Amino acid sequence: MTLGPRVIKTGLSVTLALYICSFLQLEHFVFAAVAAIFTMQPSIYKTWKHLLDQLRTNILGAALALFSLHFLGNGPIIFGLVIVLVILISLKLKMEGTIPLTSVTVLAIMSVPVDEDMIFTIQRFVVILIGVGSAFLVNLLIFPPKYKKSFYGKIQSVFHDLSLLLRTSVSNEMTEASYREHWDRVNDGILQLEEFYHLFNEERAKMKKMNPVDVREFVIFKQMLHAMRSGTTVLEIVDEHYFQSRKDEGNNDLFDEKLEQLTKYHEYLLLKFEGKIKLNEQQPFDLTDSQLFLNKVMEIDHETDEKKLRLVVIGSSIFEYAFQLQRLDQLIEQYRAKAAA
Repeated sequence: MTLGPRVIKTGLSVTLALYICSFLQLEHFVFAAVAAIFTMQPSIYKTWKHLLDQLRTNILGAALALFSLHFLGNGPIIFGLVIVLVILISLKLKMEGTIPLTSVTVLAIMSVPVDEDMIFTIQRFVVILIGVGSAFLVNLLIFPPKYKKSFYGKIQSVFHDLSLLLRTSVSNEMTEASYREHWDRVNDGILQLEEFYHLFNEERAKMKKMNPVDVREFVIFKQMLHAMRSGTTVLEIVDEHYFQSRKDEGNNDLFDEKLEQLTKYHEYLLLKFEGKIKLNEQQPFDLTDSQLFLNKVMEIDHETDEKKLRLVVIGSSIFEYAFQLQRLDQLIEQYRAKAAA
């Protein structure tokens, strides 16, 4: 279990909401804490959007709750009907994420005795708004999300496992348990990378004035993700086809050497992006070598067309991986050349 920034910020937003309620001498401050927990999101933009959506649906929910409370009462059936109506309206407005907190707002208001003063009812609504606002302020000011650092850190972590799997995929040297452990980490890492990229892209488009992003870096990160996916595709295809089509040790060497070459090249590109490799220090990667590799694969004789086709499928996936790496190299070269100019 990891104590990440979002966990810490959730605790801080709850604390802030409770302090504000205490300072204003508002009762039932637990609703502020609940609101802060529901509102905290993984990005500033999502928190801002969630805040606006919460304001809309909570005002609507509060209005429905007040109407029902004073004209229909607060019996169990009325409670249920109002909650159903609030959920349907939230779904219609495409604000599904606001349903939990809006439901809490309705319950908070409708739990007030019918004969209580209206001011007391409104106070509960204000308490919830304090919780929503506290979450936004904390997310904006405390440990603001750093997508570039998070994304690239995860790239390095995923590549560490991916490179090990690629280097041993053909030789089949790893134990099944160890292979599955690394493979699961790679899959989980790719999913996290996609989530980071989505948040990064959303923040770049919606919050560019507040948090400007170098578009060239963003394009490189996108290509890094493509390269990682291509690498995992190679692993999947090797696992599916290679051991059903293997003929001799010569095939092993051919595929093993190519995967070793591409893995080293991938590692070199990450170092190059970090600025640890001099520009033009290495000869540009040429896809011709990968094309020759694919030609050799196609020339391998096999007793059946099916087995030969399996090898061609593997060779094609490796060629695609090489293509994505070359594309990444070009982007990094352009990025660093402009940065150095």
